[in-house]
Formats: sequence, C-alpha cells, structure tokens
Amino acid sequence: MQLGFSFSLLLASILFTLSTGVQAAPTRRANPGFVTLPIKRIHQARDDIHPHVFLQQHVNRGLKRLARMTGREAPSDLELRENLNKRLYIPASGTGSRQSKRFDRNGAGRRISTTNVAAKNRKAKGNGNGRNSKNNGGNNATNGTANTGPGFSEAALTAALSGGLAKANTPTADNSLGLDIEANDVGYIATIQMGTPPRDFAILMDSGSADLWVGAEGCQSEDGGDCGDHVFLGTESSTSFVDTNKAFQITYGSGAVAGNIVTDDITVAGLSLKAHTFGVALQETVDFSSNQVPFDGLMGLAQSTLSSQNTLTPVESLAQNGLIADAITSYKISRVADGKNDGEITFGGLDTSKFDQASLVTFNNVNNQGFWEGSMTVSVNGQDLGLKGRTAILDTGTTLIIAPAADATAVHQQIPGAQSDGQGGFTIPCTTTATVALTFGGQAFEINSQDLLFAPVDTNDLKGDCVSGITSGNIGGANEWLVGDVFLKNAYFSTDVTKNTISLAKLV
Repeated sequence: MQLGFSFSLLLASILFTLSTGVQAAPTRRANPGFVTLPIKRIHQARDDIHPHVFLQQHVNRGLKRLARMTGREAPSDLELRENLNKRLYIPASGTGSRQSKRFDRNGAGRRISTTNVAAKNRKAKGNGNGRNSKNNGGNNATNGTANTGPGFSEAALTAALSGGLAKANTPTADNSLGLDIEANDVGYIATIQMGTPPRDFAILMDSGSADLWVGAEGCQSEDGGDCGDHVFLGTESSTSFVDTNKAFQITYGSGAVAGNIVTDDITVAGLSLKAHTFGVALQETVDFSSNQVPFDGLMGLAQSTLSSQNTLTPVESLAQNGLIADAITSYKISRVADGKNDGEITFGGLDTSKFDQASLVTFNNVNNQGFWEGSMTVSVNGQDLGLKGRTAILDTGTTLIIAPAADATAVHQQIPGAQSDGQGGFTIPCTTTATVALTFGGQAFEINSQDLLFAPVDTNDLKGDCVSGITSGNIGGANEWLVGDVFLKNAYFSTDVTKNTISLAKLV
C-alpha cells in the first residue's frame, strides 16, 4: 500500500470521510424506570492517511474540545494546521529536528509507503525486542513486562480500512437495544423519532456537550451546497414543528452548526416528549453536511448548564416528565475486535447485567460547568506514577486519551519499547502487554492493552510498532486529562444529573 504525504494531501485529509450506517428502530421495554437506545459507532475508513497524521487529527479535535470544556481560549486554526504540518517531517529519532524528515513536505507527488516509514523507524530504534531503552519518552522501565501480546487486531484493521458495519446481537436484557459497531470503534449513534408524523433520525450521542439538534429543511453547507443526504426537520415534514426564531450556534472539536431553536415532539426509546425544545441547523460545516456522514444530528448528554440553547437535555426532560426514574445516562461501549457487539446507552438507570456490581464506585463531579469530570490517579503495570491532584473529563465524543505532556511522558516511560515522536505523540509495540490503569473512587480500571493501540505504523506488520492511543495536549490545566473511548471501552460509565455524580464499574 502506498501513502502520499504532500502538503496539499495533508490539508485535504483534515476532513474525514465517514461511511454510512444503518438505523436500528428503538423498542420500549416493560420496565418504566429506565430505557435504552441502540448506538452505532462511526468512523471514517481512510488508507491514504499515515497513522501519525490520523493521530494528530484526533488530537486537534480533542484539544479544541478540552479548551471549550475548561473555558480556555481554543487553539487557532493556524496552530492546529501547524500541528499537522509537523507530522510531515517527524524524524525517526524523535528529536523534533527538521534536518531529518520522515515525511516529504515539499516533494509533491513523492509517495512513501507505511512499510518504508516503519522500516526507518525500526532502524533508528533497533529491531524487535531489542529496542533502545532511551528515547524522548524517558527510560522505558520494563517492570518485568514482556512484549508478547497478539499484536494489532486483524478484525480492527479490516474494519478500519473497510468501514463496514458490525451488526449488533439481539439484546437479552430488559430495556436494552443492540449497538452496531461502525469500523473500529470511533463514535456512536442512536435512532430517535422526531416530528408529526414521527420519522427516524440518526443521532450522534455525546457526553461532552449539552444540546440536541438536527438539520433544518433548507439547511445550507459551508461549501455552498445543501446539507447532504440526511433527514431534515421543519414545517414541511412535521405538523407539530414550531420555530421560536431564536438563534443558536455551537462549535465542536470538529465542525460547527448554527440555526434556530424550535419545539417539536420527539420520542426517545419509545418515550414521548411533547413540544421538546431543541435546535435545527440552518448552516452546517462539511463535518456534518457531507453525504458520507451517517448521522442527522447530535444529542448532548452533559448537564444542561452547558447548553448553548439554554434548555433541558432530553434525559433531564424525560426525568422531569416522570418518564424515567432519574436523569441518569449510562453507557456500555463495545469494541469490534471482541465480536460481542453488545453496546448500549441507557436512560434512567444502570443495566446491572453489563457490569460487576461489586466493583461499582460513585464519585463527585468536580466540574462546575456541566461536563463530567472526576478525580483520578494513574498507574502502569501496577506502579503508581505519583501524579497527584489529577482530574479526568470523561467524554464519549473523544477517541483518544489526551494528557498533559509531562504526564503522557511519565506513562510511556513505563511501557517497554515506547518511543516519543517528538511532537507529543508516542509509538509503542503492537505486542505490548503493558497495563495502564486509571483509578476513580478508589477502584482501579485497567485499560485493555489492545485499546492502547491507535493504529499500526505498518499495516503489513501488525506485530511491529503502533501509534499509542495516549497522547499529549497543551491546552487545559496542568492536572487535567481528557479521557475518551480508549478508556471508556473498559468500564461501564454512568452519569447522574440530580446527584451531580459519576459512576464507573468493571464490565462483565
């Protein structure tokens, strides 16, 4: 496989191409205490983007989200482009020097294979288990951990390159609906009904925002066209639609929308909310308007104090109307490599069939803006890293774990064979068996070593080097982490608006 790395290709690759997914109809179960929706992961399958560039795209999105979450100034577009530009010439030595280029910044048309890149990287570091023990990441303490893992999952690689949909199994628990996994575990969507007569809308579920919106009839894309092959809402399709003519605008880590606040009937997992207040987007960036984007809108599930529309989130409205026991949202996120396809999102309670009840811990949300953030400690291979006063924002809308630079380095110093790329990212052996654990409420939650592997450097060598799913970011407090699906696939995650608490438990 040949990959091009000209400057123009890099800029073009900033916009992801997403494969379309199928919708799953919600079903109401007998228990009125809580309800669940199906959620389907979304991922763009691209074989023309080097994994280090792909990593930086995710980092940039995470940095923008983290800035928004913490009320800090977001990095400029110029800074984010510069982050991507640096990936064009990351030296194999990881020193950050521009004298030895891994990627060709100026040679338009020159094509470099991932195999050649990986070979250069291995030559610079040493081969196999004989990797040099010193690098920019630190001393690479072994802690007796051998790199004897199975390597990057072939199933995950196939899903990443094909973008195919792994259909969920038939759910067995009450109030549960299956999750279809899109590609290799990035993002997830649910199907709800909106308008009169009710129609299905595929909605991205996001614990890192607090607004519900879908595309409006007549929506326009930033590129001058319409908003793509999606389902839209307005007076032409819904007799219960009412436009308040009040404007809203939201900027996400990737993409932005602007439009009007409206009221209309919606149904979430069979539970009907009459005249619910939310937004319709009259303008969308191509991140949302592209034909390849497989969702019609987004549902934010942080606290409504964060809402740009100044309205209740659907889960809060469901609780206020007595349709669920409490404003609780719970997540079980599955991975394609397991073949279980048992993910779900649950409103109103916790599905006890999904986790070990003895491991359940509940702790205070320390974020006063409306995000979900808890106090945390970190260990690698059972060794506490001594990182005091750390907190983690738990965000289903972020793929990676983004940590302060010093913390990311401290973690990788304890992973045998880890290497710094000199730009805040790291490579680790695809065969790593290192155990990274995050502790919340006194309970340690280990990250499966396969979730530490963001992507193989060489798709022909799944036991070679992989880009690490833990990376560094320079925005946010010195003690704040942004923790996404790399971790959340390893725990049952639940939030309670009324009690302002977070719960985590080990999966079964």
